[in-house]
Amino acid sequence: MTGHPWAAEEIVQDVFMTLIREPKKFDPERGALGAFLYGVARNRVMKHLERQPRESSVEVRGLEGEPKHLEVADDRTPAHWAELRERRTLVRSAVMSLPPEFRETVVLCELEEMSYEEAARILDCPVGTVRSRLHRGRALLLAKLEMLREAPRRANAVS
Repeated sequence: MTGHPWAAEEIVQDVFMTLIREPKKFDPERGALGAFLYGVARNRVMKHLERQPRESSVEVRGLEGEPKHLEVADDRTPAHWAELRERRTLVRSAVMSLPPEFRETVVLCELEEMSYEEAARILDCPVGTVRSRLHRGRALLLAKLEMLREAPRRANAVS
């Protein structure tokens, strides 16, 4: 959701420090611990995004978080791995370019594999809202990825 591994690490640490410092904020009668932690993390991410300039670039941010040395146990070529990394980077960039309400729904339901009900509890909105945001987020993501696919890949590429 942040687009930066360092920011995500800071937010995760802040979430767990909140739980350690103020354990009474978690009320098991209101829901599961996981939902509570996701809710706190969501609030921290939203605050982080509010502090960022509104016009921040959604350009490809590099291969942050990718391992520096790939230990390949199969017969795929280095070109295959490079293309795979490039594709991941483009998909990550496309997800990051989604408006926050669609991005968080896509991240929770598609990447975190949460049910609509779990995502609705975390986002504090009706299940129908989650469904419509997910539908719209998927459509926007598909359009962005289609545009990337149709763009010329390399000057020497053979069609």
